[in-house]
Amino acid sequence: MVLSSCWLPILSYVIGVAGWGMGLKLGSQSKGVQFTSHRYIGITLFCLATLQIFALFLRPKKDHKYRFYWNIYHHGVGYSVLVLGIINVFKGLEILEPANKWKAAYIMLLAVLGAIAIVLEIITWIAVSKRKSGQSTKPYDGFEDSNGN
Repeated sequence: MVLSSCWLPILSYVIGVAGWGMGLKLGSQSKGVQFTSHRYIGITLFCLATLQIFALFLRPKKDHKYRFYWNIYHHGVGYSVLVLGIINVFKGLEILEPANKWKAAYIMLLAVLGAIAIVLEIITWIAVSKRKSGQSTKPYDGFEDSNGN
């Protein structure tokens, strides 16, 4: 089953809320031990993620004059969430002090995901540049002229 594009961010948000709730529970159980930077980054992430979910419902139509500004806001907040999330995982790894292989595995995962993102970004920009130049990115667009071409 493929999730529609609307359900994926909501599912991600629900998983994030579960993680945030777990962090609150673990934080309340560790009396006298405080990891303030990890906590503050987590709270900031939760607030930004909530803002992003609300932004889904307030997104202007593609031809609206404010859509350009909404896109800047949406991408800016999204990239901030990614960066802060990565930093917060490293903070969490410092707190837990696991074996070095776990930190190395996380770094490798980030490198693989980063490489995939770069490849997909390149493919997107190639498709956009072809579309702007008038070339079709589809092998067949479904239209025929009077000669059957």
